[in-house]
Amino acid sequence: MQDYDKSSKWLIQHHGDAILRLGGVDDVVSWRALQAEVVQPRQLPDGLLEVTRRGKAKPELFIVEIATYPETRMMEQIVRNAALVYLQRRELPECLVLVLHPKGTSRDLDSANLRSPAGWTEWSIRWRCVKLWEVPAEELLNTTDVGVVPWIPLTHFEGPPEPIVRRCVERIKKEAVADERENLLAVIQVLYRLRYNDPNLLRLLGGPKAMIESPVIQEMLAEYAAKKIQESIVLFLSERFGKVTKTVTAQLKRIDDLETLRELVTFSSICPDLKSFRARLLELESDKG
Repeated sequence: MQDYDKSSKWLIQHHGDAILRLGGVDDVVSWRALQAEVVQPRQLPDGLLEVTRRGKAKPELFIVEIATYPETRMMEQIVRNAALVYLQRRELPECLVLVLHPKGTSRDLDSANLRSPAGWTEWSIRWRCVKLWEVPAEELLNTTDVGVVPWIPLTHFEGPPEPIVRRCVERIKKEAVADERENLLAVIQVLYRLRYNDPNLLRLLGGPKAMIESPVIQEMLAEYAAKKIQESIVLFLSERFGKVTKTVTAQLKRIDDLETLRELVTFSSICPDLKSFRARLLELESDKG
C-alpha cells in the first residue's frame, strides 16, 4: 500500500483544502499543513492541517487519515492521533477519515468507545468518515477545485469509467498549475489502479511516461530503494556478526541518501565488528547535523 500512502500524503500536503471539501468543509479561507513533529515520531497522522474558515477568527486543527480499505485498525489510529494532538496543542482536533475502496463487509469507522478495566473511566469519540465510493462523481466534477480530481475515479458513477477518466485528465491539463500537473497525473494513476486495471485507460492518464516524470513518484521510488538497501545491510551484518541491535537499525533507517547507503554496503563487508559500524553511523549523523 506504499504507493497509495505516498500519493495520499502528497495530496494532503498540497491539496488539503480539497480533501476537507470531501468531508463537507467548503468555507476554507486559508490552510497549511503542519510539521510532523507536532506529534510523537512514528505515530503520525497522515495529515494535520491548520485551517482558517470563513467567519472564524481562530484557526482550527484538522486531522486527516486516509484508509485504503475500511479496516478496524483505523479506529485505534484516529483515537491515538486525536489524543496526541490534544496533549500537544490542548485543543481537540476535527478528525476526517477518508476510505478509498470497499473490502468485504464495509463497516462504519466513525466512532470508538473506550472503557477502563474497572469501568470507572469511559471515553467516547466520534469523527467524520467519508467512503469515496459513496460520493457522487458529478458532485466533484462540478467543483472548481482541481485538487479533488484525483479522487474522482474512486467515487460513484454509472456506466464505464472512460468518460470520467477523460474529463479528469482534461481538467488536470487545463486547470492545474504547471509544476503540479505531472504529479497530479501520476497520483491519479496510482489511485485509479486501486479500482481498475485497464491499460488503455491508464494510457489516457499519461501511462508510464507520466509516472516516470513525476517528482512525487521519483521520491517514492527513491524511498523504496533506500528501504531495500537498509534491509540488505541489516541482513548482511546479521550474517557476519549475529543479531543487529535495534539502535543500529534505527540509526540506519534515518539515512535515506542512496549514495551514502551504497557506501555503507561496502563498509558493512569490511568493518571488523558491529561497534565500528555503529561508530561510522554516528559519524554520518554528526556530519549531517
